[in-house]
Amino acid sequence: MASGDEIERVGWTTTTQRDAATGQRDAATGQRDDLIEMYRRMLVIRGFEERVAALYRDGEVPGFVHLSTGQEASAVGACWPLGDSDVITSTHRGHGHCLAKGLDPLGMFAELMARDTGTNRGRGGSMHIADPTLGIFGANGIVGAGIPIAAGAATAHRLRNNGAIAVAFFGDGAVPQGAFHEAVNLAAVWDLAVVFWCENNGYAEFSPAATQHAVGLEQRIAGYGLEYLAVDGNDVGACADTMTRAAAMARAGRPTFVEATTYRWRGHYEGDPQRYRTTDELDDWQQRDPIVAHERRLSAAGVTNRALAELRAEVDRDLDEALENARSAPKPDVTTLHHFVVRDRPTIPEPPSLPADAPVFRMMDAVHAALEAELEDDASVFIAGIDVGEGGNVFGLTRGLRDRFGDRVRDTPISETAIVGLGVGAAMAGLRPVVEVMYLDFVGVCFDQLLNQAAKLPYMTGGNALMGLTVRTQFGAGRSSGSQHSQSLEALLAHIPGLTVVMPSTPADAYGLLRAAIRDPNPVVFIENRLTYGLKGPRPPREHVLPVGRSAIVRPGTDVTVVSVSRMVHDALAAAEEVAAHGISVEVIDLRTVAPLDLDPVLDSVRRTSRLLIAHEAVVPFGIGAEIAARVAAEAFWSLDAPIERVGAAPTPAPYSPELERAWLPGRSDIADALRRLAAV
Repeated sequence: MASGDEIERVGWTTTTQRDAATGQRDAATGQRDDLIEMYRRMLVIRGFEERVAALYRDGEVPGFVHLSTGQEASAVGACWPLGDSDVITSTHRGHGHCLAKGLDPLGMFAELMARDTGTNRGRGGSMHIADPTLGIFGANGIVGAGIPIAAGAATAHRLRNNGAIAVAFFGDGAVPQGAFHEAVNLAAVWDLAVVFWCENNGYAEFSPAATQHAVGLEQRIAGYGLEYLAVDGNDVGACADTMTRAAAMARAGRPTFVEATTYRWRGHYEGDPQRYRTTDELDDWQQRDPIVAHERRLSAAGVTNRALAELRAEVDRDLDEALENARSAPKPDVTTLHHFVVRDRPTIPEPPSLPADAPVFRMMDAVHAALEAELEDDASVFIAGIDVGEGGNVFGLTRGLRDRFGDRVRDTPISETAIVGLGVGAAMAGLRPVVEVMYLDFVGVCFDQLLNQAAKLPYMTGGNALMGLTVRTQFGAGRSSGSQHSQSLEALLAHIPGLTVVMPSTPADAYGLLRAAIRDPNPVVFIENRLTYGLKGPRPPREHVLPVGRSAIVRPGTDVTVVSVSRMVHDALAAAEEVAAHGISVEVIDLRTVAPLDLDPVLDSVRRTSRLLIAHEAVVPFGIGAEIAARVAAEAFWSLDAPIERVGAAPTPAPYSPELERAWLPGRSDIADALRRLAAV
């Protein structure tokens, strides 16, 4: 591949010869070789997709297929100046970008045919091709989702100071997405080394671009203060020149937006009846075939028709061979169904109990101390979120960390999708980001980046995507915060395969579990209860780390088992103490982690007590209590002497009125009443 400075120096019209006495090739020869290589890469993309269309037609490729035929010049030209350390994110129409960045057609054929030797072990398919080892952070089935991930990769490049850039490919149909605007704004505010490469092919699925945008892209981009460049997306040389210029600006801290005008020859998806455009329009664009146009340039550079024919034949042979090898590849063994969902965690032993004379600190001190310790111990850790730097967090939990660690503690705009997306991208780049979503209720704003990106990318890449990401957030009802600042949504997150959900109840547990979460190779949502920030408890030693995914018996008993989590553990302990005066012995188990659930201690306890009560702050229907009850009923049914009971909030949004909120929110008395009922059965 030609370097960026060579492309800029040679240009695409020069015929200047170098001094033959130096023994180096002349500029025209070098340019011709580059032109031929560009031609070959476009042929590979075109030939790959022609074969994929036939495979899909014949039922050899399952699922969805979106082809980029006609857009080859944009992919090849944009990737031409990029190096191995540069990162791209792509779209559901991403075959061309992946091939242009260096992905092997054999692995891609095998992936689309759902073979175990596929790029992603048959877990991703057409819309999710990725190879992070090559800087390909993924095609993506969610429109616009890769854009904040590219900003995250660029953040990693900035913190490492390695001079690399990130390129976000997307179509014009992605520009109305909130993810686009949040990521572009973040890149502009942080001066990130990102190139936003928009392939404007005239249509957002079935809708003409004119119906999707009130003003042109140049006008919209001006509002963010980004550089805007326009290029003929069907001219591979012009695209390479433009990307060379854009990349240079990005590396200098000037994020850039490129609008590459091009056209897709095939429908939005294979099988699309294409009633939204005319045959004349398609014919007109096919007359501007980027490959045919490039052949004319090659002829002008002295490349013979015979040489072009030989190259086309060579590409066809290579693709046919790759296809046949993919056809003969094995399918994934069904015994591997659960592979790549969760990475193996480091083994962390349960630390000894803290001594009675241990110093005391608050929950908020525990969170601060854990973050500080991980920032000290691991240079790959950084913190990002709304007001976490200069403001020290809305509750003061990160106060002073920016003074010590500088840009590793970063204030973001109020942009939850960008915040979590930058965490995803930075984690894929090998860092250990800790991003903050100010309130648990706000995960609804950035849910795609949790649901479809952080949780799924390790699986969809066949285990290739790193995802050591921690999302810190907090919740807590009882202070009239209303329906949008009081929700206990852990069950929503625990239902997503791939996510780990941690909810500590004590300062020592918060310290040990947060340190473990940051070190964990999986995406962890760490949920604190803000009403416990002032809670005091024993301070563990600095090296204190707790195992993720393990419950703890915090009060032994013989008559009833109570399972709880977070602040409700303290209500359960208080209720257990209350009923102990009436001769009822209660065993209290703190889950600490709700995904994965550690139910072995619960099952063992129920087999001894024969009674189970589950208490959580969330509304009762479909909460984590339902899952615990189902598992206990399935595995310890014959040990039960009474129906399983659940205590939780009423199935309404959190009320604002203090009187209504007290009636809605469960507490100590509700747990004590349930314990008495169970003990009486």
